[in-house]
Amino acid sequence: MKIERINKLESGQFGKLRAFFDLKTTDGFVIKGFKIVEGINGMFVGMPSNKNKEGEYFDTIYADKELRAELEKLAMRAYGQDSVSNPPTSSAMEDTPLAPQSQSTKEFDDTDIPF
Repeated sequence: MKIERINKLESGQFGKLRAFFDLKTTDGFVIKGFKIVEGINGMFVGMPSNKNKEGEYFDTIYADKELRAELEKLAMRAYGQDSVSNPPTSSAMEDTPLAPQSQSTKEFDDTDIPF
């Protein structure tokens, strides 16, 4: 399998979406509609999906854990990242206004709640 086409998006253009890509299988099939999404734990691959009558999205392609991991490695390499688990670089973090700078171990109490 290989990435057939990748369309990188500008940061913030479509929220947390970073790219769309198509996948070509070794049998010659092209599966369209994969997404690279930036989540709270880093980048991941979103499977192609459709919207139902209620407005909810559901995946149209499913992959087992091993195939999904291989797909994520392939997609991240094509996107320009070495690994799925690598945190964003400092230049990417500059675009994020609320990026945490350090871990705090401060305990919270009721006076910290604004309401």
